[in-house]
Amino acid sequence: MTVCIHNGIVLSGLTNNQSRSAVLIKDSKIKDTFSEERFKEMNFDNDVRLIDAKGNYIIPGFIDTHIHGFKGNGTDVCTAEGILQMSRDLAQYGVTAFNPTLYPSSIDEMKVKLKTISSVMGHEEGARIMGVHLEGPFISPDKLGVQRPETVRLPDCDVMDELWNAAEGHIVNMTVAPELKGMRQLALHCIDMGIVLQAGHTNAEYENIVEGIQVGILHSTHFFNAMSQLHHRNPGAVGAVLIHPEMSCEIIADGVHVHPDLFKLLGRDKTREQIVLVTDALTPTEQKGEHLFANGEEVVFKDGCFHRKSDNVIAGSSLTMKKAIKNIVSFGYSLADAVKFASSNPARIMRYRTKGIIAPTYDSDILVMDKLFSIKLVMIEGKIVKNKLED
Repeated sequence: MTVCIHNGIVLSGLTNNQSRSAVLIKDSKIKDTFSEERFKEMNFDNDVRLIDAKGNYIIPGFIDTHIHGFKGNGTDVCTAEGILQMSRDLAQYGVTAFNPTLYPSSIDEMKVKLKTISSVMGHEEGARIMGVHLEGPFISPDKLGVQRPETVRLPDCDVMDELWNAAEGHIVNMTVAPELKGMRQLALHCIDMGIVLQAGHTNAEYENIVEGIQVGILHSTHFFNAMSQLHHRNPGAVGAVLIHPEMSCEIIADGVHVHPDLFKLLGRDKTREQIVLVTDALTPTEQKGEHLFANGEEVVFKDGCFHRKSDNVIAGSSLTMKKAIKNIVSFGYSLADAVKFASSNPARIMRYRTKGIIAPTYDSDILVMDKLFSIKLVMIEGKIVKNKLED
């Protein structure tokens, strides 16, 4: 099927084009992009579907590389149908690709979950499952967040191979603590597998992060959170990420996990190619109901995020990618930059070579979004899964 979405402002994930333009899609790929003036001069076959974007933004689909669950389904329970429903629900919010993210648990339980997720890849009706993000188990017991201390362990290449085999090779990225004994050997092993390593849940000294950079730990997990903080005698993980241009970072732009003014510092020290928006959303995100659960514990929504009901400790994020886009624009970034943070940057860092950009030969993962950040159309690999433009 051939579709042409026209009369929109194309923010491609690379360029900031403020003139009206069109995108031509053939089957699952982007065929061409061109100006609205050229569109008006073209003659299309009768079988080409023309969709008027009505002056709204045409942008790449969002890629969430760190998300635990959505609307009551997630990796904590991790059923095949639940993960597929998560895919369908995320698509309605503009997410066209995602990395289901596992907290550490027993190795046997992690293997069961990895097998479940890998078994449904290729059967999605919504957002594409690109592979798994492991948020552990090789993390620091001193920076657990809400994770359980009995689930973390020292680096072990044999355990890593067990997890890799259970996932049938579908582990895309993994959060690790660079300071752990044996991390250098594990990092080199994972780099050989093609896994993107992220410094996070780490109590590293500055020098530990530098050593991690040397073996390929070049990305960081929910920057500023669950990591050693900046100090004038020990810059820690936060200082190392800010200082070293090789390092890129995830960030949760909900205004709770990171103070809005810190985004100004981030924008001065990291380039626009090194920032990645993630939600780190928990299973009850956007879920209705009185009793909400995440990772087997009851949580309540309060002050912009989830808290454990038992002790009021912050349990995790309730962010969506479209809210993250809106928030980071309100923090002072341009919309073109925000789109890049949610699409082309994660695609490049995760090595998704055909996603994240509106350009010929790339997958036709496309959104139409209005100026109030409402998603009007979602296309995933040529299939329209949401369309409010023609209602």
